[in-house]
Amino acid sequence: MSAPSLRARVRSEMSQEIKAVARRHLAADGANLSLRAVARDLDIVASALYRYFPSRDALLTALIIDAYDDLAAAAGAAESAVPRDDLRGRWIAVCRGVREWALAHPAEYGLIYGSPVPGYAAPPDTVEPATKVILLLAAIVADADPSFPAVPTAVHEDLQRLTADRDGTMPEEQLDRVLVAWTHLYGTLNFEVFGRLTLMIEARSAYFDHHMHLMADLAGLPR
Repeated sequence: MSAPSLRARVRSEMSQEIKAVARRHLAADGANLSLRAVARDLDIVASALYRYFPSRDALLTALIIDAYDDLAAAAGAAESAVPRDDLRGRWIAVCRGVREWALAHPAEYGLIYGSPVPGYAAPPDTVEPATKVILLLAAIVADADPSFPAVPTAVHEDLQRLTADRDGTMPEEQLDRVLVAWTHLYGTLNFEVFGRLTLMIEARSAYFDHHMHLMADLAGLPR
């Protein structure tokens, strides 16, 4: 193996190790990451860590992108296991995949869908990973191709801009339903992951599935 490729491999492995330690800090302390604390756990000086992540925000961004990618991979794997003509089954599979990942990774879920991190502004690099789940849902609705009443003019203009920005062809009325369902998916999950359903709903899986079926109805997917 050549020296450059060896350096690249070592750098990649060290970056992964840094992120693994940072995730443990996320689980224990929330998003208030300290690079010095991460460096201390790795038994290196902070200046060495800065060679991989020049700031706390750079490390947070890497963790956020990884979280979005992992979440989308879980949702995509669940959806791909369902026959293509079972549109509602694909929809429910995506939603369940998102829920299972969120419950298994509450710290990472909190980083991307919890309270904003003080002083941190997500860069454009995070936008594409953040859209992967909604694009999965949109593809299912596009396969169903339902018809809906027109949306208000101002809303239509915003949705038209969104589709134009992404070279999409989905009718604005369909995109509107997908956005409503996407919002409800994460709203329902936030209540569960962050304890808002405690002493209210015991049958969590059934409750979640029920609401995702309601959203499938809203999105025009056949039963």
